[in-house]
Amino acid sequence: IPVFILAGLLVHFVFLVSIFDIYFSSPLVHGMTPQQTPLPPPAKRLVLFVADGLRADSLYELNSNNTSQAPYLRGILENNGSWGISHTRVPTESRPGHVALIAGFYEDVSAVAKGWKENPVEFDSIFNESKYTWSWGSPDILPMFAKGATGDHVYTFCYTAESEDFGAEDAAKLDMWVFDHVKSFFNSSRSNQTLFSALNEEKVVLFLHLLGIDTNGHAHRPNSREYKENIRKVDEGIKEIVSVIDNFYGNDGKTAFILTSDHGMTDWGSHGAGHTSETLTPLIVWGAGVNYPQEVTSQFFEDNFLKEWKLENLKRLDVNQADIAPLMASLIGVPFPLNSVGTLPLEYLNNSAHFKAESIFTNAIQILEQFKVKMNQKKETTLSFLFTPFKPLSDSEQINFLKKTRLYIQQQKYDEAVSLCKTLINVALEGLSYYHTYDRLFLGLSIAMSFVGWTTYVILVIIKTHTNLTKTVQTNNKESTVLFYGFAFVGMIIAFFLLIQTCPWTYYIYCLLPVPVWYSVVRELPVIQDLAANLLSLHIGQSVGFLLVCTLGIEILVFSFFYRSTLTVGLLVFAGWPVITQLWVQAKTTALIWTLLCVLLAIFPLMPVVGREPNIPLVIATGWLTVLFSCFSLASLCKRKNKYRNNEDLKVHFYQMLSIALSTYVVSSTHDSLKNKQGLPVLNQIISWMTLVSSSVLPLLSPTFLFQRLFSILLSMMSTYLLLSTGYEALFPLVLSGVMFVWINMEQEALQHYGLSLKPKLAVFNFAYATDITQFRQLHLDDVRRSFFFVFFIVTAFFGTGNIASVNSFDPASVYCFLTVFSPFMMGGLLVLKVVIPFVLVSCAFEAVQVTTQLSSKSLFLIVLVISDIMALHFFFLVKDYGSWLDIGTSISHYVLVMSLTIFMMVMNGLAQLLTTKRLELPRRTKHHSM
Repeated sequence: IPVFILAGLLVHFVFLVSIFDIYFSSPLVHGMTPQQTPLPPPAKRLVLFVADGLRADSLYELNSNNTSQAPYLRGILENNGSWGISHTRVPTESRPGHVALIAGFYEDVSAVAKGWKENPVEFDSIFNESKYTWSWGSPDILPMFAKGATGDHVYTFCYTAESEDFGAEDAAKLDMWVFDHVKSFFNSSRSNQTLFSALNEEKVVLFLHLLGIDTNGHAHRPNSREYKENIRKVDEGIKEIVSVIDNFYGNDGKTAFILTSDHGMTDWGSHGAGHTSETLTPLIVWGAGVNYPQEVTSQFFEDNFLKEWKLENLKRLDVNQADIAPLMASLIGVPFPLNSVGTLPLEYLNNSAHFKAESIFTNAIQILEQFKVKMNQKKETTLSFLFTPFKPLSDSEQINFLKKTRLYIQQQKYDEAVSLCKTLINVALEGLSYYHTYDRLFLGLSIAMSFVGWTTYVILVIIKTHTNLTKTVQTNNKESTVLFYGFAFVGMIIAFFLLIQTCPWTYYIYCLLPVPVWYSVVRELPVIQDLAANLLSLHIGQSVGFLLVCTLGIEILVFSFFYRSTLTVGLLVFAGWPVITQLWVQAKTTALIWTLLCVLLAIFPLMPVVGREPNIPLVIATGWLTVLFSCFSLASLCKRKNKYRNNEDLKVHFYQMLSIALSTYVVSSTHDSLKNKQGLPVLNQIISWMTLVSSSVLPLLSPTFLFQRLFSILLSMMSTYLLLSTGYEALFPLVLSGVMFVWINMEQEALQHYGLSLKPKLAVFNFAYATDITQFRQLHLDDVRRSFFFVFFIVTAFFGTGNIASVNSFDPASVYCFLTVFSPFMMGGLLVLKVVIPFVLVSCAFEAVQVTTQLSSKSLFLIVLVISDIMALHFFFLVKDYGSWLDIGTSISHYVLVMSLTIFMMVMNGLAQLLTTKRLELPRRTKHHSM
């Protein structure tokens, strides 16, 4: 079996990685020549302010007394410059946002996996094309652009990473740091001749990255006083910087200013997904070469913002986030970044029609260059008779477009030239995406074939080794040799084809994977024939009915990923299960408790996603409730006969109760302290980390009797879970484990009901002696339901308290007991732990069900594998890379979830066995005992 498990892990790993190769590979190409507008630019230098995490409505809306939160910027957009909304894309994180602003392209989703700090893909940026760039701000963002730049002309000044503290008194000091450093930089340059002359060059960029607003939004929510106060401080800071710069250059009118944001933020203080509060960011441009405010009588937008912001009479110019890079390039006259896909927003420019036409023509050629490189790459790696080019932009069409545009510009028909260029840009972008997704269908089919083959193979293995549906059949050696060579030949043909086309090595894996998988299936042909004969002798109605129920169950699981309320429906059906199968007749009390707890659990998927409204008193109440439960269980342990208990066990139990009480105290005192702006108390932090470490060891010290061990696991997990809770989700593991305890009892009743075995005494059942291989029985149809219950509970454990499939449903507040300084990987790890805890509870209960129903864990596990693979195949075809960004993000995370769920269940299975069967013996001392 280890071979089988290894093969399974490998196959699933390939399935998981394949989606990034098929749907989300990097769109960047290299080898284009830089394109620059031939006419002189309006500005010598550009100042870019990026207010990280600033929402459009937070900046533009008026307060209750009709004054603006940012009076200086409001004055600019009413009197000096142009304004609009910049529409960002998902993932709405700082890194992709800055890349779109400064390099002009949207990073592919895979860049998110590579982290924020470094520059995973080499790309060109405005900073790289400039003569000099000076930048101030966060160590998470600045080094990325300096590292990718050629030569040594991008200078960065960062504060320390420790400054980004969500629990600090006021994060606005991060912005004050930037403003103070810029002011002292200009002051010191007067006495530094080299710096002074560098600052007076053309094509200079100054970049101020302001992280305070984002940090305050995470810590206090965007509707808080702190967030709004920070906007006011940034407004004042910008006013000062503008006057410092104007004075330094003697008001020469050659400076352009841009204020925008990399992403917005939801009302509950997170970002990453595609909600409008995250994707709408402000854009205000003023200074050299920029249009003045344009008054209009009416303008139509689908949203009602203009009315709310009282800006109906000023023309609103919306752009896509990547359009800001070409705008900056055109203002200071540097080449457009090579990989930019933005379209120059001409309405922002205050310049001659000739300049506008030349600029957008340069933009069109720059995007066409990328198209040509992409097309040649595909042409070289595809056999000529298999290559289908992108029709609307054949070579002759390209020449035609360019000739026409040149002619229009010479004849001074600038409007015609501009509209022709815009058409060309759109067609070229379509062509880029056409070649980018050229191999998708072919790779997708290969993976789908492997999927179907693998699932079929697993079903055959289950039937062959764990049921008595088939007789053992002798294989014919001669036939199997022929088969082997046949499949080997097919594999060689596929490999040869890929070799001629110089495909990347990953293609070999995807295309050759179906060969061994289907070879394994075809080898089991006798089993299939035998099975078919057997099934035909059964009632057709029964088989069809069984298949229908299975399909319905799996579809419910798939649906629950999109609508959490589907889980409620499923749980209510579960609640009625004892009635439907007449189980309640033999065990009335157990059945009643089961029904009640299922209904209780069914409430959770109907609740709003976690973290929107913190409710600390509820967490504290849950803590005391858990302590109360453990007192009851302690009392019942003490009443038992001495045979089953000793004082060591009671001590462990007592420590765990203490740990729960401590966690409850830490949660309440930490949140009070943060509320009073006193930061995270060090003692609380130490207790939190110690609880986390001890909770993985304590269950191993408890006795291995079934209920004692499971209860001990619950107490340990609860103490960590309480520290990570901010609201009603603290109750979730309690109710879930209640259902699990009753489920173990119900499965015993089901065993007797179907007459499969005698009832073992659960009270004295011991995990440590349960793995006796001789007692295992064959599979029964009811075991398919058992496995389905497990998958269903796992999905409930996942979506019960919130939809993890969306990045923005994470609430940073849930890790404040452990740390408040921004550290994406540490915070991510703790949030994953929070998701994993309900999983562990379900896995341990399933382990108990396997052991008490005398099944080998392997056979049940294989059924679970089949169920989750069929779900994964659904999601493979539901993955999107178009449409609203929210859909794209959700579709990827669904597929990744189901695939990792399968890999994860293999790991969980092992972990559950360890947690339930292993026991650490403490050295027994006489009298005094140290712990």
